[in-house]
Amino acid sequence: MRMRRKPNLETRLEKCSVVHIAEPELYRGNWLDTFPHRELHVELGCGKGLFTVETAKAEPGILLVALEKTANVMVIAMERTIQAGLQNVRFLNMLADDLCDCFAPDEVARLYINFCDPWPANRHVKRRLTGEPFLTLYKQILRSGSEIHFKTDDLTLFEFSLCEFKRCGFSIIDEVRDLHKNGPAGIMTDYELKFYEQGVPIYMCVVQK
Repeated sequence: MRMRRKPNLETRLEKCSVVHIAEPELYRGNWLDTFPHRELHVELGCGKGLFTVETAKAEPGILLVALEKTANVMVIAMERTIQAGLQNVRFLNMLADDLCDCFAPDEVARLYINFCDPWPANRHVKRRLTGEPFLTLYKQILRSGSEIHFKTDDLTLFEFSLCEFKRCGFSIIDEVRDLHKNGPAGIMTDYELKFYEQGVPIYMCVVQK
């Protein structure tokens, strides 16, 4: 079901324009020249931005560019960022399909994929963000030695993803089957926090180009 645009959305988006990049293709190849930081990290599907904000706080030396396709949700993440006074986060209201239009080859040092849609039906396999079509895109913008950090609550998607990472030439350098088994581990997303409170196991891996 498609989410309705909230009546006050445009006003809220305008107030957050300082952290929103409306034409990201203009920054392709020049992100770190325009926003000087040590390296560029990209988050696919930032949702309401809990992970985005806390990651940016923990790593002030990196520029974190967060993608989110749903403006109703992204505006909450932008408001959180502004309230936190962060200068190292920017948001793109777009899909991952167009990554190569916005980032140049070897420009990105790390990619975060947290709790993406598992697209369980076989006919939708090409839509999975950890499948070969998207991994091919990521390899174009990721520099050598860079990492993809992936988390999900869906075991089937996790196992599929591990196979795809290996098949596409990524090296798996970390793999955890129940991330929070012994208590909270690392920075959580809004969804992840709910899953943790419900006792749902979280699957995580880090792979390297």
